[in-house]
Amino acid sequence: MATQTSETQAQDKLVTLTDSAISHVSRLIKQENKPGMGLRLGIQGGGCSGLSYKLGFDMKTDADHVLGFGEGDQLVKVYIDPKSALYLKGVELHFDDGLQGKGFQFRNPNASNTCGCGESFSI
Repeated sequence: MATQTSETQAQDKLVTLTDSAISHVSRLIKQENKPGMGLRLGIQGGGCSGLSYKLGFDMKTDADHVLGFGEGDQLVKVYIDPKSALYLKGVELHFDDGLQGKGFQFRNPNASNTCGCGESFSI
């Protein structure tokens, strides 16, 4: 599993990204070619189980938790708003590009219920 950069050690274990997620996100951000852009992780109400994950590219806001994963040209900044941070603590983001399916997977140890598609949860 990838380690967080020193900038984020105070945020230890808020979320983690696997090496495959870091590599894939890094490639996508480079394609966007916008300095300062990072991966935004969040939650919103809705979905089969009550809360659903949000994933996208965005710029940092003043209130965000900022985490860094990887190093060198594969450094990925992750931005999480304070409200979402309450629900995302301990989540691992993984990227799978195997034959069984392709895409990001949220592994949430706090979820008491998860829908079959893996895109919503409840605590």
